[in-house]
Amino acid sequence: MSIIKLLPENVANQIAAGEVVHRPSSVVKELLENSIDSGANLITLIIKDAGKTLIQVFDNGSGMSKEDLKICCLRHSTSKIKRSEDLYSLKTMGFRGEALSSISSVAQVSIVSRSNDKNSLGYELKIDGGSEKSFNEIICNKGTSISVKKFIFQRSCKKKFLKSD
Repeated sequence: MSIIKLLPENVANQIAAGEVVHRPSSVVKELLENSIDSGANLITLIIKDAGKTLIQVFDNGSGMSKEDLKICCLRHSTSKIKRSEDLYSLKTMGFRGEALSSISSVAQVSIVSRSNDKNSLGYELKIDGGSEKSFNEIICNKGTSISVKKFIFQRSCKKKFLKSD
């Protein structure tokens, strides 16, 4: 009888998330780096309850198209590299395509984004514990807004390791 089991994808993603986003400050770092990489020159950060309740980042960067927003939270989705040779000429802070996937697998995430295209509308993607809940067309400003709520809600055993306020 075999004792080795292949983990379900959602469980594997939650475990992998622990390697990328250890605590609320890791989430803040990853989201701010994404904003900087998008060319934003105005970034607003809102944190509630030391990041355990809400982390929100607004920027005026390049934003994402409908197609990019649809896949931005999938593991290894990145706009930074296309082939292994690109790793030697990186000029961005992020590149692995793991941050948004990791964050969205252990929290409730809402991303609102509109690209630089003057004729485009914006879109809102909502993910809850790694599962897409909705994707809608909306009117919004150029750039991206990301809200992270209930960080690590899927892994309550980790909550005891987070410092109090």
